[in-house]
Amino acid sequence: MSPHGFELDLTKPTQSGVYFVSVNDLDRLARAAARDELCVCRTDLAGCRDKGELLRRLAVSLQLPATFGHNWDALADCLRDLGWMPAWGYVLLFEHTDELRQSAAADYDILLGILDDAATFGSDHDMPWFAFLALPDSAFDDHPPPA
Repeated sequence: MSPHGFELDLTKPTQSGVYFVSVNDLDRLARAAARDELCVCRTDLAGCRDKGELLRRLAVSLQLPATFGHNWDALADCLRDLGWMPAWGYVLLFEHTDELRQSAAADYDILLGILDDAATFGSDHDMPWFAFLALPDSAFDDHPPPA
């Protein structure tokens, strides 16, 4: 993933963040993260159309603690404190995110905010923390400016 000459280094906490990628980028990112000994969690959002289903899938894919409250605040807390999943850095990969984006835009936006806050927290604590959300290639098409 080096659009426009930007090379992302998963070992640098200063580059932590939320990134939109092509579906084809996920496997390469997973391999790079594993090579760098980062914790990799993959969440498939195919058919995910609401907050409840999203939180259920995250609870499974991230192996959230049994005490996870299945609400936004609980998710934010868990993503800032990944103590049950010790690693020196984290890479979260999301497949089929466009389905959630299309069917539950408000929930999708809240998820993005929570992921961004967690990435900022990781960076502030010198810990690589990345979320990659795969979108269809059409989401990256250049649209002509309005006339």
